[in-house]
Amino acid sequence: MEAMLNFWQPRVLSILRIVTAFLFIQHGTQKMFGFPAAQHSPFELFSLMGAAGTLEVVGGLLLLIGLFTRPVAFILSGQMAFAYFMAHAPQNFWPLLNGGELAVQWSFLFLFFALAGGGTWSLDRYLANKKSTTPN
Repeated sequence: MEAMLNFWQPRVLSILRIVTAFLFIQHGTQKMFGFPAAQHSPFELFSLMGAAGTLEVVGGLLLLIGLFTRPVAFILSGQMAFAYFMAHAPQNFWPLLNGGELAVQWSFLFLFFALAGGGTWSLDRYLANKKSTTPN
C-alpha cells in the first residue's frame, strides 16, 4: 500500500495543481471578461481589480501548465493574503462571517504549491528532466 501511495503522490499533486488553477482562472476571467459570470463593475486594467484579474488569469494559466510553479504560486499566495486583509478582514474577524474563506484557502494552497512544486505532470518537471538528459 505504501508503495502505491508513494507512486501516486506526485501525480495527485499535479492533479490538485491543475484543478486549483482551472478554478482560480475563472475568478480572473470573471473580472476581465465577465465570464463565466457577469462582473459587478466594469474592468479597469490599471486598478486593484485589474491587477488581481491579470494575476489570476496569467498566474492561473502558468499554474495550470506547471510553468514557474513555485514563484508564481508564491506571488498568488501573497495576492490572496492581500485580498483577504483588504476586502474581508475589516468586515469581521472570522472568515466564515466575512466571506473570506476562499481567499484564506487559496493563500495557503498556493503557499503549499510554492513549497511542494508542481508535481510529475508539469512543464517545470519536463524541462528539468530534459535539461538533465541533454549532453553538454
